[in-house]
Amino acid sequence: MLDRVRATPCLYTPMLDVSSRKAKMAIVTLKRKSDRPARTAEVEVRASQITLHAPDRTGRTLPSVTLNVVLAEETAPPEGQVPIQWMLITTLPIDSEEEVRLVVDSYCIRWSIEIYFRTLKSGCRIEERQFEFLSRELNALAVYMLVAWRVLLLCRMGRSCPDLDCEVVFESSEWQSVYVIVKKRDPPAVAPRLNEMIRMIASLGGYVPRSHTEPGTQTLWIGLQRMHDFANCYDSFGPPSRLSKTTCVVR
Repeated sequence: MLDRVRATPCLYTPMLDVSSRKAKMAIVTLKRKSDRPARTAEVEVRASQITLHAPDRTGRTLPSVTLNVVLAEETAPPEGQVPIQWMLITTLPIDSEEEVRLVVDSYCIRWSIEIYFRTLKSGCRIEERQFEFLSRELNALAVYMLVAWRVLLLCRMGRSCPDLDCEVVFESSEWQSVYVIVKKRDPPAVAPRLNEMIRMIASLGGYVPRSHTEPGTQTLWIGLQRMHDFANCYDSFGPPSRLSKTTCVVR
């Protein structure tokens, strides 16, 4: 299969960001599991259609399977580094360069897709919803897909747009109530930055703020649930500044 795809002409040569990797064990013999620094790799992309013939079976005949194969391969890796080689077997069309680019681009965001479905299953617990009718399950899934998307979006925006005004995403009652709970003082006149707000919300879900780490989706989805409760209290009982100066009297 590899020789078949390599025999086809190169369609384009994109630059791919290769993430760093830390070996799980001190002694690793396989190069593909050893330490790897982050770098940018130039790969050649080729595509071909492959037919897999079924083996002989006694008493029955299995049909052949035709699949599309996209190969992204690094031809000139840095010295001492294992070349990048992605063999992508897909049912998506590869008739044009744009369709091949879609296959490669989809694989580049595979980890974000994994995090999205983890948020949908573990955070929204969609697999634990037991409805009597399928239509109700589908309606719930449609809503939870938006929730999981929003959690992932906030997590990514906190990293890619850290200096953005948090009021672009959050209501005044949301960020002000969280600010009072976390900082133990009245909210400022100017809304904090988005990254600062994301960190405060995630701290409500167990995230320990550090300068070299960023919160993940799990601490963020837990913190967003608590933020929702705080915002409801803000809307029901007044601004946090008034709450912080009020003395609770038990009668």
